This record gives sequence, structure tokens and C-alpha cells, in this order.
Amino acid sequence: MRRTAHLIKTSVSVAALIGCLGMTTPITASAADAAAIEKGKKVAFDRKKGNCLACHQIEGGSLAGNIGPPLVAMKARFPDYDKMKAQIADARVNNPNTIMIPFGPHKVLSAEEIELVSQFIYTL
Repeated sequence: MRRTAHLIKTSVSVAALIGCLGMTTPITASAADAAAIEKGKKVAFDRKKGNCLACHQIEGGSLAGNIGPPLVAMKARFPDYDKMKAQIADARVNNPNTIMIPFGPHKVLSAEEIELVSQFIYTL
């Protein structure tokens, strides 16, 4: 009796999970989004602009630093895109003792460049 109840409960759980997976639709990036992400990557990798590779390991980058954390699984680390973007713009807001430069307040990157870099970083 217990085995049958367990089997039914497991089957219902699996069916519900499969049903939920079927309801999600894959998100595809448009050509404009892909172009913006590529521009953001160029700014992030540019040693005279974003220079993210000076401190962070990023897939596809060379001569990466190890001062900051590797930039992987960003959607899991920052479910809220705006919080991640704010972190890139001025990390001092969340951590006054950070060594990350405030790209926005110090005008290292424009608001548009911060947006482009944020879009790229969020894909990692």
C-alpha cells in the first residue's frame, strides 16, 4: 500500500514537472540584442575602457586577472538585472570598501556603455 502511494505521488510530481517545463518558452535574442551584447563585450574587453579582464576571469577573454570573482552564472548571482547593472556602475553602494572602480560616477564609462557591458555580463 505504501509503495503504491509513493509511486502515485512520484508519478504526479514528475507529470507536473514535465507540464511546467512544457509551458516555458525559450527566449531568443533578436539581432539588435545580439549586436548590443557584442558591443558590450568589446567595451568590457577593451583595456582602455571597461577593462573587466584586469580583475575578472571571463569566458573568451585572455590574460584575465584574479582580484575579482570570475564572471560566471550571472543570472543566478543577480536575478535582478538592475541590481547587477548598479553594481557595475558603482560597486561602492553595496560595499564601501570595494576595490572595484566606480565606472559611472568617475565617468570611466558612459551610461550607454554601462548598459552595453551589463547586457553582455548578464549573458555569462
